[in-house]
Amino acid sequence: MQRTVCDNLEDNTANNFYNNFITCMFLDGNIKTFMKPGLSNFSTLLVSEETDTLFVGARDVVFALDLNDISREIASEDWFATRDRQLECIRRGKDKVDCRNYILLLHKINDTNLYVCGTNAFYPACDYMVINSTDIHLQGKAEESRGRCPFEPTLKYASLLVDSAFYSATSNNFLGTEPIILRSLRNHLRTEFKASWLNEPSFVYMDIVQESESNPDGDDDKIYVFFTETAVEFEFYDKLLVSRIARVCKGDLGGKRILQKRWTSFLKSRLICSVPESNFQFNIVHDVFLLKRPSFLHKGQNNSFTFSLSSFSPPRGRLDISAVCAFSMKAVHEVFTKGNYKGPVTVEHSHVKWMVFRGEVPLPRPGACIDNFARSIGYNTSLDLPDKILQFVRDHPLMDNAVNPIGDRPVLLKRGSNYTRIVVDRITGLDKKTYDVLFIGTDNGYLHKALNCDGEMFIMEEIQLFQSPEPVQSLKLSSKKGLLYVGSPSQVVQLPVSVCSRYKHCLDCVLARDPYCAWSESFETCVPVANQTGDVQDLIQSVKNGDASKCPKVGNNVRNCPVIIGNSVHLKCAPMSNLARMVWKFNGSSLQAEDSKYLLYDGGIVIFNVTVADAGFYDCHSVERANGKEFPVTVASYILYTQQDSAFIMTKNYTTNQPNGDTTLKVKSLVSSSLLNDPAKQKSLEDQKEKLILKLLGAGFALLFSSLLVWNFCKGHLSVPWKREKSSKTANADCLPGPTLATEGSGAARKSSATRTNTSTVNESVPLVSFPSEEERSANVQHNTSLTKRSGTCSSQSCLVEDETMFPTEECGM
Repeated sequence: MQRTVCDNLEDNTANNFYNNFITCMFLDGNIKTFMKPGLSNFSTLLVSEETDTLFVGARDVVFALDLNDISREIASEDWFATRDRQLECIRRGKDKVDCRNYILLLHKINDTNLYVCGTNAFYPACDYMVINSTDIHLQGKAEESRGRCPFEPTLKYASLLVDSAFYSATSNNFLGTEPIILRSLRNHLRTEFKASWLNEPSFVYMDIVQESESNPDGDDDKIYVFFTETAVEFEFYDKLLVSRIARVCKGDLGGKRILQKRWTSFLKSRLICSVPESNFQFNIVHDVFLLKRPSFLHKGQNNSFTFSLSSFSPPRGRLDISAVCAFSMKAVHEVFTKGNYKGPVTVEHSHVKWMVFRGEVPLPRPGACIDNFARSIGYNTSLDLPDKILQFVRDHPLMDNAVNPIGDRPVLLKRGSNYTRIVVDRITGLDKKTYDVLFIGTDNGYLHKALNCDGEMFIMEEIQLFQSPEPVQSLKLSSKKGLLYVGSPSQVVQLPVSVCSRYKHCLDCVLARDPYCAWSESFETCVPVANQTGDVQDLIQSVKNGDASKCPKVGNNVRNCPVIIGNSVHLKCAPMSNLARMVWKFNGSSLQAEDSKYLLYDGGIVIFNVTVADAGFYDCHSVERANGKEFPVTVASYILYTQQDSAFIMTKNYTTNQPNGDTTLKVKSLVSSSLLNDPAKQKSLEDQKEKLILKLLGAGFALLFSSLLVWNFCKGHLSVPWKREKSSKTANADCLPGPTLATEGSGAARKSSATRTNTSTVNESVPLVSFPSEEERSANVQHNTSLTKRSGTCSSQSCLVEDETMFPTEECGM
């Protein structure tokens, strides 16, 4: 798998830069879409597997779609902002388009009720929605919901509904200057309006970790919030953005005197996602996915969450680099329970500097949830905590220790893409091992599918989601259905987690290392593992090692390619995968790219100035490497034979190295078998060939002399008086410049996707050489650009014969 180094990052840190993977353009029948003319902002999605419904929040409307086929609309409910609200919004200086009701929050209460919130023309409102099998409708009890829902549609936010309590992270006022983490609907609590608590944050995600279940310490569940904010602890001339993780306790009731109706358990820490060798930091968190494993913190402490980051570093300009870092909940837990606190200290009169707190930390530990230890000393709820502890929490919400990623580096780095959304699916392979598959959306409408296998991360597929570039604003997964749902400004897209039918051969299917797919020997096709209920002994899969040694050998038809001596020939061969390298063999020996006789590139090989010695067998192999092993597949085979005076000449008898059989190819139509087997006749043939070569050399010298003579006639250096007019005309005709040949090498179909394409362009006025035995020769060679998939079904192998003087071109049969 080819690696790409990013700018100044050292090579040993770039092992996660993978630019060679399969790209599937927007022409796949497996993608279903939902859109409505005149409607926009399909950015809020809610998957309900229990009711087989996908709820979509758009501008001024909520849709209920069939979860199995989102193109089928079940029901819809309009929710407009009143005209007075819209006019008031416009009078306050907001854009008319933004002064609508953008549905941004959809939360499931039960199978028959949703909690729905919208911007309502910069006057946030929330209401309850009733659901039945064929209808959805609002209860009409909308209430002003400042602090629960954003005022404007472009503002970042996060929310969560747990046990009838609604947690939200957004802005509390029209201007967006009061960031807040709020619990509403019951036991209202919020953060302080202080820069030390929240300083110009951009919220992205919120989720619950149930740490109370069977916990020997009697700990409480935690609500974790992820956001980017301007750092207050660093001294820079410019604002420095940092990624944060904050937590509050689910059972927090606030303080009795200090921190009344405020969180007494709010703590935050910095998230580190960087390449340590180069000290390259990824500062902006864009999305988070909490991967909840069966075992909890007290049962091994191996829960982890994964999120994507992008960096825009001012000193180096904007860099299109994205990273995915994985963090264990054990590391997060230790930072908040054992880490040092950091707080502001006034120095030099009015200057404030953030320092590590070195004093004695009071007990119970400030910011900790109420557990068995706190109860043992008389503190049963946060209302019982003494003022000393509450004052400490209020002044020291920031932890000095940062949370470092697993392995102290990103698990995935990607150049040329800006990641926006991420979800993770956990799947069990045929080897009974679990694998994490990441689905990552980009800002230009592509989906990357990556596999995490024992710490090795690589991208398997890149899928174009929309016909026109637009950002992925929402990404949801239904593991039960095996479907992904993508929300964008103009539409919703549904696609399967994997399309195994893309892999046409066993090697493709196995080397893809796609845990969703396996090769069926009985049906000779790549099939979804989830659909196999019978005997799995028939299936071939090797996710961990990529071992394709069990695959049956692949055969390949041999194509005949006649060529005139002295011409150049182009043999086409497309790789089976973007991950493969091409190896050409001539009569069993590998050809080297350094040989000036040949031009080897991704789309094939060009053999210059063909001689009799060049006749023989040419095999093109697509070689993929997995787990230290190479797996070659013969993609194309050619018999190149020369033509002279209507007689075909074949100089070598070569046994084809076809994987499906050790058979010797007998070219009866080219050279008789008796001639090949009789030594005397072979010697006679060699003598004839030597004489023929001498004749050809003599003819060549004669032709060269004639050309020089004609050239002198053209220039007027020589003339024949009695045939001056005729010679002049002939010379002028002979000296006309012949048509030129324009060629293009293989290039990328799209710069960020690193997709290989095979391109061969020939001037349309080029004359063609025709042979009586070949009726399928085309009169022209058209520009051929095809997407190279792993299956290689889009490729076309053929050979082109090129004359060096007049550039005649011919395509040899498939």
